[in-house]
Amino acid sequence: MTVEKQVEAIVKALEDRKGMDIKVYDVRGKSSLADFFVVATGTAAPHLKALIAESQSVMKESGVQSYRTSGDPESGWIVVDYVDVVVHVFSPEARAYYALEKLWA
Repeated sequence: MTVEKQVEAIVKALEDRKGMDIKVYDVRGKSSLADFFVVATGTAAPHLKALIAESQSVMKESGVQSYRTSGDPESGWIVVDYVDVVVHVFSPEARAYYALEKLWA
């Protein structure tokens, strides 16, 4: 699966679970961490958990396992690393506080 198809699958999974304000940042040439960052917002801890679970399920069905998952729904920020794609799911408050968009926009 190409990295672009991975991004499409993740975005669709987040949309299917009603993720909000989904943004994709192409950071090739800007970051050695990944090729793409996908950022989304959930409404509350259970919603963050559902967003991550759906994206992991879709990726697993596609044969792509996450390298690492970090964070906690209660903290307002969960990160899933698929090596070439890193998914950040935030609560509205955490997204405003950390403002990752300013780094990659």
